[in-house]
Amino acid sequence: MARYPKPMARLIEELVRLPGIGPKTAQRLAFFLINQTPAQVQSLSEAIIQAKQRIIYCSQCFHLTEDDPCAICSDSKRNKNFICVVEEPRDVVAMERTKSFDGVYHVLHGAISPLEGIGPNDLKVKELVARIAPEVEEVVLATDPDVEGEATAMYLARLLKPIGVKVTRMAHGMPVGGDLEYVDEVTLSKALEGRREL
Repeated sequence: MARYPKPMARLIEELVRLPGIGPKTAQRLAFFLINQTPAQVQSLSEAIIQAKQRIIYCSQCFHLTEDDPCAICSDSKRNKNFICVVEEPRDVVAMERTKSFDGVYHVLHGAISPLEGIGPNDLKVKELVARIAPEVEEVVLATDPDVEGEATAMYLARLLKPIGVKVTRMAHGMPVGGDLEYVDEVTLSKALEGRREL
């Protein structure tokens, strides 16, 4: 970064720390920001600071919120007996976009990954178990369909089934509109496993 003035080099170094931002993208973003008006840059920096200061985790589901409990947990129309377990807050947003789930959520904040040193104690697992009251009818495990997500789902199923709650897993398989010839073997086998009668 020696070819840039120090403030520009520092900006690029900070941008590279963001997920998915490499050196080239960081440089493009830095040049974009430098070309903005002071008011535009001030507005962006205020939005970042305000989000950091005002956003907290819901004490019930651990989703992002400004008020505790969050809007989903405090909604009297939601089915509190139906809990969907997801890995990250962004997964709640994805599920809510479907408008097909009327229960509540539990955000684990990650997945079990021994290679990265992440175990069950590093996630919101104890808090999930504490939420399982007699009135909870079903827990849907909506972790990602990767190795870590599958390991997390298996661990949670073994932990929750003895409590007496119904534990289900989100179906995996072919995307709507996909062509068989372009679908990989693992996705095809999951689609076969998850088939249902018509």
